[in-house]
Order: sequence, then structure tokens, then C-alpha cells
Amino acid sequence: MEYFDVLDENGEKTGKIKLRDDVHKDGDWHRVAHIWIVNNDGEVLLQRRSKDIEVYPDIWDMSCAGHLSAGDDSIDGALRELKEEVGFDIDPKELQFVKTTKKSTIVRENYIDNEFEDLYILRTDKKIEDIKFPEDEISAVKFVPYKEFKKMVNENDSDLLRRDHEFKMLFDIFDEEFDK
Repeated sequence: MEYFDVLDENGEKTGKIKLRDDVHKDGDWHRVAHIWIVNNDGEVLLQRRSKDIEVYPDIWDMSCAGHLSAGDDSIDGALRELKEEVGFDIDPKELQFVKTTKKSTIVRENYIDNEFEDLYILRTDKKIEDIKFPEDEISAVKFVPYKEFKKMVNENDSDLLRRDHEFKMLFDIFDEEFDK
């Protein structure tokens, strides 16, 4: 059973904790960590969500993401998700914090995702064979050259989960470096 800190509309902890399912059913604000991994060759790591996962199954998504458990701070949550989802045990100083965004999405009836998303970038020299992922959550991973990733986004590839506000931030950061 997973508990989350309930946040107010400004992203501050209210002192309440609730079960994950109740947070989504009630539309409570909560925090997530989103980590985009880019390797030294300018490739973006994407993960294919398992076909059996609760929301957005069987689609390519960002490198790594997860909800913060009750009591976690953002860095703790990001480090835990990196370990759980891709098997990376890193120094917190390797994470580059980009921005916190506020997003509200009605995924379906009784599933409201009111999130404060802490966006991070991890630059790494890791290779695809270094990645260890939980097969009940992720069915595949791949590094995609930045230009190909940008093309997927710009052509509205139906096999890529839309995260347009994050894509724009990534383009602002990486275009000068990789889109030459």
C-alpha cells in the first residue's frame, strides 16, 4: 500500500497523507519526479510502459518517473525511481533540476491526476545494457538520437505519450547542443 503526502494548490504539504488510489479518486494534489536521461551521444532514453500498467499502457514515455511517497522529498523520490525503474544508483549531484510544473489531468472517471511535477535531467555514460527494469512496469527501453526524438514529438507520434510542456523545456535545453 502506497501513501502520498496531500498537497495544497501551491504545492505545500497539508500534513495529511492518503492512499495512492484515494488521492487519484479524490483529485488531491501530490508530487511526482520526472527524470529525462540523456547519454553522452546525445540520445534520449525512452521506456515503453507495460501493456498491463494502470494508466497509459503500451506506449513510449520519458526515461523514468514516479510518485513521491509520503515523507519523501523530491530528490529522494527521483533517486528511488531511478534505482527501481532503470537500476541506476547515482549521486544526487548528478541530477539537474529544471523546473516544477503544475498539471491537472482527468485520466478517466475516478482517476484525477493533480500533480506537481519536478522535472530533472540526468546526463550519463551508461549504455542500454546497463539498464535493469521491472518487467511488470516497463516492457522495453531504448536510446533515441535527439533529432529522432524531436521528430517523434513534432510529428505527434501516436506511440509517444504527450508531455508537451516538458518537451518544450527539453528543446530549450538541448536544441543548441544536439539539434545541429
